[in-house]
Amino acid sequence: MVLFGLRPRRDRMGRRDKKNVTSQASLHNDTIETRRVAFKTPATAVLLLRAPEEDILIKACQAIYEFAEEGDLSKVYLMEHGALEPLSQLITHSNNKIRRNALIGLGVMATNGTARTALQNMDVIPSIIDKLSLDDIIVHEFGTLCLSCLSTESCCKVQIIDNNGLPVLINLLSSSDPDVQKNSLDTIYNLVQDTQICPAVIDLDGLRQLLTLLKSVFNSIQQLALKTLQTIAISKESQSAFREQRVFDELIEILNNKDLIDLHMETLMVFSNCMSDLDSFRVIQNGGGLSTLMDLLLTPKVSESQAALLKNSNIEIQAVAVKCIANAAQNSDLHPFLHEQKIEKVLVDVLSGGSDNVKAYGCQAFAALSSFSPSKHLFRDLGGIPVVVRLLKSKIPEIIEYATQGLAKLTSGVQLNTIALEILQDITQSINRRSKFTEFALISLLKYNLSLKYGLLGYLATTDLITNGLYDAGKVGFCQKLLTLEELCKEPINQRRPVIVVNAIEMSDDGQQKDEAQSECSQERNRILMDDISLPLLVKEVKESIEPLIEEQEQYIALASTRFVSEIMGGAIEKEELDTFAWLQHLDELRCKLQRNVIPIGMISKGFLCHRALLFKYLSDSIGLRCTLVRGDYNRAWNEVLLHKGEPCSNENFSQPCCYIVDLMHQPGTLLEADSSAALEYESL
Repeated sequence: MVLFGLRPRRDRMGRRDKKNVTSQASLHNDTIETRRVAFKTPATAVLLLRAPEEDILIKACQAIYEFAEEGDLSKVYLMEHGALEPLSQLITHSNNKIRRNALIGLGVMATNGTARTALQNMDVIPSIIDKLSLDDIIVHEFGTLCLSCLSTESCCKVQIIDNNGLPVLINLLSSSDPDVQKNSLDTIYNLVQDTQICPAVIDLDGLRQLLTLLKSVFNSIQQLALKTLQTIAISKESQSAFREQRVFDELIEILNNKDLIDLHMETLMVFSNCMSDLDSFRVIQNGGGLSTLMDLLLTPKVSESQAALLKNSNIEIQAVAVKCIANAAQNSDLHPFLHEQKIEKVLVDVLSGGSDNVKAYGCQAFAALSSFSPSKHLFRDLGGIPVVVRLLKSKIPEIIEYATQGLAKLTSGVQLNTIALEILQDITQSINRRSKFTEFALISLLKYNLSLKYGLLGYLATTDLITNGLYDAGKVGFCQKLLTLEELCKEPINQRRPVIVVNAIEMSDDGQQKDEAQSECSQERNRILMDDISLPLLVKEVKESIEPLIEEQEQYIALASTRFVSEIMGGAIEKEELDTFAWLQHLDELRCKLQRNVIPIGMISKGFLCHRALLFKYLSDSIGLRCTLVRGDYNRAWNEVLLHKGEPCSNENFSQPCCYIVDLMHQPGTLLEADSSAALEYESL
């Protein structure tokens, strides 16, 4: 026979329930005996949940929740013996003690995953929300406990919202009982994961309640309140409410309080979700938050006695502080403000010796700021380029990706910064210093500078998509500097090979040039170069003509011949007529007309293999066709495409693609199988 007796209950906040302890200590053995009820097994208690006598129901519910508190095995046992259904019905009983004990039982049972799944199908949520309006602290505690457990499931979230549970839960955040606060906050946190709920929380004065909970004496409540604010802060509409209700001021106070170091990381996470918004950034800056953040970037504020205990925490705080800067850097409007704070120096410092997380966020910020001209120069002057180059050997993919992006932006248009390329080129050429890392780093960096990649390697892959601004200056040696497009345009006419540039001017739907949308840099470039408005019109015509073709092979053939690449650049030229094809004279005439060595490809009407292959690659990339661009000797270049042989229904080897060279010169549109004598002749004639 199992004896179920009353024991002091520990609440979920880790405190012993003083009310129960006091009553327990004052009870005499005779009093205890009057409150005990004996059942042969817990299953007997479950059966008695359907008894008509109220005193039996009270004791049966009490025995159930006390047995359930023994652990998950007990909860599953009770569920398997049918305890959940009668408990869910008894929470609506007219007797207060029965109702309370049944709700305690449901709350304790709901903490078990198996029981929680079963409760989802019992439509118990409306009854629980209804009982939360009663003035009963125990009902509040275990009712909210049950909701916090159920609200992890989407279907239960909907039920809570549909039954007007959100206003009740927000109201209970001001409860005098911390367990009720914690359970209600747990439920609200689960609900706001659906960001559509966030405006309702704000409208119900939820922000004020959450700010009040930040002053709780219980750390778990403070942490959860901050996590809830993190989620709410994601939307710009919520950030507007944050500014109006001075939420940022409260958060800055936490960051400035050394005694609240354990809350700093979660507080910074709230900031990180708001830093990319200009209005929020300015409020944070004006409130002193940016200065505080700068302090945390390098030396998180801790006392000496805390330093040893919070070493790992300090590293995490620093990482999230850098994340805040990285998020702010995603908004180009904020670059001047970050530059005023000399954020570049901070980034160079943390990238030199921070943790992997710090370096990952630091590289993200570096990559974003590297497009801002003043930051480009400052990064170089601070010695940041060699620091970032060293990060390319990291094992963390994010670090390599953002470091490469940043280096590519730094070297674009700033000749002094091309030293993250010259260093790598020199190392790659050294037998003793080169490694797989340096080769990978150079290739990764070249991915973001296709002009240099084509000059150095003589090859662009199908994934190297040609965009506006790419230029072909011919072969570039590994120890040779590649001049920028602006520098090449300023050179006087000379006898060297002309530079061919893809200089497409974006057109609006009505065919007008979009001058107003161009950046200052683009406008300056177009003053140097003749506006090449023919390419966008050509791309539009290509799309209209070629995309309707179903077969990929037909698309390649049409692009190579009909009205496009070959016809635009002088038509088919027989092999024996190559010597008389006046393409060199044509380019010289264009140079004299432009008074520079740089020629937009859209102006060329007599093009050789190198010009035709470049145009074919550009047009293919513009409409989603895949092809490579390969440089040969003596102004030759060609495109490779992959196509399947045969019919898919009849050929077993259909899944194996075959590489073809596209003839753009002699028989435009002919596909020459790679390594065939015809293809080799095309590449070498």
